[in-house]
Amino acid sequence: MKIIDLTHTITETMPVYPGTEPPKLEVSNTYEEHGFKETLLTMFSHTGTHMDAPSHIFAHRTTLDKMPPEQFIGTALVIDCRDSAESRSIDISYIDAVRDKADQAEFLLFYTGWDQKWGTPSYFEEYPCITQEVADYLTVTGKKGIGLDTIGLDPVSDGHLTLHRRLLKDCDMVIIENLTHLDEIGSELCTFFAFPLKYQNSDGAPIRAMAMISESLDPIKSQSG
Repeated sequence: MKIIDLTHTITETMPVYPGTEPPKLEVSNTYEEHGFKETLLTMFSHTGTHMDAPSHIFAHRTTLDKMPPEQFIGTALVIDCRDSAESRSIDISYIDAVRDKADQAEFLLFYTGWDQKWGTPSYFEEYPCITQEVADYLTVTGKKGIGLDTIGLDPVSDGHLTLHRRLLKDCDMVIIENLTHLDEIGSELCTFFAFPLKYQNSDGAPIRAMAMISESLDPIKSQSG
């Protein structure tokens, strides 16, 4: 088996959602003075590769710390939608093309290739987003979550967060943003892990996201088309 890390490293210079302060990593104890090193981390709950809880949008809905641990692990399918960059729309046709596997998966991970823009201004500009029909498929089929390699589920211009609301209003699913290395997973079902920091009343949290695949699977990046 092979483990693939799907997580961006948290740094003080990393991209953050427009209007959000970047994280701070301050060394508060040093080897020389204290005999050990300790770092004070200061960051927003939706920093880097992170997970949104239903309570991110709705005050009465579920927080991450109240979700059972099995919510954060399951079968996943990476859906290759790199060609959606031109239309900026991930529509239901991408799911229809792999419907049998998509129906089996507990998480759908949409690979747009946008993580290659990480650290550049274009990472925030006109990234592909799912359609409302795709959002409805996720809720009707009872998925545990959706993951993307972009800064957000909704366009930055949508302050109402329409898609977040559509997914999280009635379903205890999670939204995972800023994934990376989805191209290394391949097109078969894999085991996906996305464990959030556990803090009280968590509306969202940075995660360590990983996939476990068979060594025999070919990564998407080596496939033609």
